[in-house]
Amino acid sequence: MADIETADAPGGAGEDVVTTARAWLAQDPDAETRAELEALLSSAEAGSADALAELHNRFDTRLAFGTAGLRGRIEAGSARMNRVLVSQAAAGLAAYLLEREASPSIVIGYDGRKNSSVFARDTAEIMAGAGVRAVLLPRLLPTPVLAFAVRHLDVSAGVMVTASHNPPADNGYKVYLGGEDRGSQIVSPSDAEIAEHITRVAAEQNVLELLRSDAFETAGEDLLDAYVEQTARVMTAKPVDLNVVYTAMHGVGWETFSRVAEQAGLTPVVPVEEQQFPDAAFPTVSFPNPEEPGALDLAYAKAREVGAELIVANDPDADRLSIAIPDASREEGYRQLSGNEVGWLLGWRSAVLNAEQSVPGGVLACSIVSSPALAAVAREYNLDFVETLTGFKWVSRVPNLIFGYEEALGYLVNPTTVRDKDGISAAIDFLSMACFLKDQGVTVERALEAFAEKFGYFASDQLSLRVTDLSDITTIMAHLRAEPLQELGGVKVAEIDDLIDGFGSLPPTDALRFVLADGSRVMTRPSGTEPKIKFYLDVQRPNDKRDEASVVLAAIKSHLAAIAEQATA
Repeated sequence: MADIETADAPGGAGEDVVTTARAWLAQDPDAETRAELEALLSSAEAGSADALAELHNRFDTRLAFGTAGLRGRIEAGSARMNRVLVSQAAAGLAAYLLEREASPSIVIGYDGRKNSSVFARDTAEIMAGAGVRAVLLPRLLPTPVLAFAVRHLDVSAGVMVTASHNPPADNGYKVYLGGEDRGSQIVSPSDAEIAEHITRVAAEQNVLELLRSDAFETAGEDLLDAYVEQTARVMTAKPVDLNVVYTAMHGVGWETFSRVAEQAGLTPVVPVEEQQFPDAAFPTVSFPNPEEPGALDLAYAKAREVGAELIVANDPDADRLSIAIPDASREEGYRQLSGNEVGWLLGWRSAVLNAEQSVPGGVLACSIVSSPALAAVAREYNLDFVETLTGFKWVSRVPNLIFGYEEALGYLVNPTTVRDKDGISAAIDFLSMACFLKDQGVTVERALEAFAEKFGYFASDQLSLRVTDLSDITTIMAHLRAEPLQELGGVKVAEIDDLIDGFGSLPPTDALRFVLADGSRVMTRPSGTEPKIKFYLDVQRPNDKRDEASVVLAAIKSHLAAIAEQATA
């Protein structure tokens, strides 16, 4: 999906979709998608209603370029990811950069997904043809390396070809800006301005006629060396013998992570061999996202085999981090920590290190759907706390940031180096903490207990409803606005904040915040990258009343599930 919504495109009800599809076919440089579309057209012209409906699905809309860039299934059509769409995006982005600067430049990276290298080379050739200095990363590499390269090379922009943790059939196109944006992902109004240029290119130009050039540069290995060197510095504790299992989830993380870990002085990490190297088919997981059930099964098996003290997992482009710790009470033998739990610990660690270095000021930040626990840490250590909209494009832009996170496994531990979530530097930071704790005879589990003792007990959970009809998301949000909730899980709703027109310092976003009488909080919003509506639940109690927090959390979750089911019935 691309920001869930799609933009209007030629080929709607007022035009012959077959004619539109044939015009698209005529400029498609990809033999695979051409053959696919030709077969679909033949079936439609032979009278197949299903084929005609599929053409409408592919061409009645256009994959919208937004703050998440582009993301969708690799297939022919304006509502899909393919070489035509990517070429239009590259030409539109080039026009945007040339409008801003006399001599713009761009660095382009790509992961191991299907067509990632093809889309990256198309972008490099079109940028060079348009007069933009283009630098292509030397091979498939993690997203954080691309984010690092934007600042390291001091270029105007960056493009990363990746669909992160989406299903195997997807790919995407993520855009960063240099200069004053300091290598962060794009935000409004840049997204709309780029989208305008892309739309104009699509309307006026045949992509086969776009000027292309092979006069782009290829970055040297020294760029990756610099990332490895600077990321290894995140390791501030004395390395100790630590038995760690790592999975790259069939993505691009292993080479870079293992190099950083070695340079940081860590004990050699044990990889999950079946998932160690890039594989666009993602054969061992149905959904290559560490948050999804079953995704860590092979990592659990390897950890049991070697007696691991920790499991470290990156998603396929290595910008997210998941951690699991030993837990004998579970069948797997391990417990996966929530994104909030990892965020609490890393945030606490950053606050302590900041205090030890006597650095004045500083900000801890997280997204509005992340746990309020980080605010408690900031208060304790006399740091400022900032809540942002969801998405690291917002977290990374917070001034004076020393640590930022979002509950969806995204962490920024070294903002002077990378202005985006970075699953590799976050993993090194967590392992540095684990080494320090082990040296003191303390486990990660005990550190979580200490957090609750010091700051209170925070219980968090999520309810995600995947839909097949995107209108269901609109229906549920409209229902919640039209019929304001009076109570949730037996607790009175004290306040409802509708963020659709902005709230306080927050820009507008489609979200609702319910504050309950006992201080509990529920955030509701459509997912920005998947066909889901998400509810984020947070309950806080003193540590000696943690059982009460769990009961309230379960009651709220059950109530929300019933409301969502009723709204779409």
